[in-house]
Amino acid sequence: MKQLLIIGHTFPEPSTTAAGSRMMQLIELFNEEKYQITFASTAAVSEKTADLQRQHISIQNIKLNDVSFDEFIKKLNPEIVVFDRYITEEQFGWRVSENCPNALKILDTEDLHFLRKAREEAIKNGKPVSEANLFSETAKRELASILRCDLSLIISEYEMELLQNRFKIASEILYYLPFLVAAVSESTPAFEERQNFLAIGNLLHAPNVDSVLQLKKLWPEIRQQLPNAELHIYGAYAPHQVVQLNNIKEGFLIKGWADDLEIAMKTFRVQLAPLRFGAGLKGKLLDAMRFGLPTVTTEIGVEGMCGELPSGGSIISSEEDFCGAAVQLYSVKAHWVQAQQRGFTIIENRFQKKMFSEVFKNQIQLLLANLEKHRRENFVGQILQHHTLQSTKYLGKWIEAKNK
Repeated sequence: MKQLLIIGHTFPEPSTTAAGSRMMQLIELFNEEKYQITFASTAAVSEKTADLQRQHISIQNIKLNDVSFDEFIKKLNPEIVVFDRYITEEQFGWRVSENCPNALKILDTEDLHFLRKAREEAIKNGKPVSEANLFSETAKRELASILRCDLSLIISEYEMELLQNRFKIASEILYYLPFLVAAVSESTPAFEERQNFLAIGNLLHAPNVDSVLQLKKLWPEIRQQLPNAELHIYGAYAPHQVVQLNNIKEGFLIKGWADDLEIAMKTFRVQLAPLRFGAGLKGKLLDAMRFGLPTVTTEIGVEGMCGELPSGGSIISSEEDFCGAAVQLYSVKAHWVQAQQRGFTIIENRFQKKMFSEVFKNQIQLLLANLEKHRRENFVGQILQHHTLQSTKYLGKWIEAKNK
């Protein structure tokens, strides 16, 4: 059987992160092509890790700076190796190249980490995200990783344009592959059957924590106009600074992990997502549109989502506008129904799996058949690969020897 190796920073948790859902979508595409898939990680399996073995995926624990990985990958001899972010490519890419030089190397960026971090730094320094310093050490590392790989999967059209236009990365080594939705059901609870506000997101993720802190400031104004409404905040791995915000009297409720995302999103009337920084596509917005839940968010929140279509909710740029939009969307049925229908339209026209899956599979086959030619045309990547192989290899071997 054709062998595919995925090297993950962690094992996928689709119930807690959009990145986990994205990885499971990739796994499904390769499963359809009859690959024997092995998922390897230095991390431990958690209680929220997807049941990979049920999908006939082998699980392998690997070690950093250890020759055991060389022996493992030589024996597996995969046709394709997928890295789930640039950090795993830095850690294991040189070993893959040394032991399986003919393996197609794919980087799933998830989102551009350097873009997210630059925007976070801008916010911390009181600057608009438009003034974020993109030319950082993280950018150098992530772009070098993109150049070393044969193909990098980019989840957002905005990030595709940024890489090609600002950083002059060749389009031949970039591939736009957004979230993939198999189908959308418009049979969701009506306006009158829903109540209260929802905020959701993995609370290990800095943009989501910041969003909750923003909501703590904004909520009193919304609550003043809607005294019977509550805000329910869901998310795994909530830090203490978020847990302590729980206040039943104020209707500001920290609920923890959502056992069933679909039930949660079909229960509430409006989602609030005042995201001030971040990158990629926001899984919470995509899921909300799937389940008929309009969202009040920011330009950062909706980035890459709508294309030329109107959004499935309200996009705001100030705290005052945010509160007004939240109250209006919650109170006026006509606005709510229109926003919901726009969300369904976005899903139908921009994120249907059938629009992307076969084209992607054909691209992979084309690269496998023409890998040597493809690599010659990305000669800068080969230069970086050569120097990385030398420097990282001997650093890794020094650490390996030191550990012994």
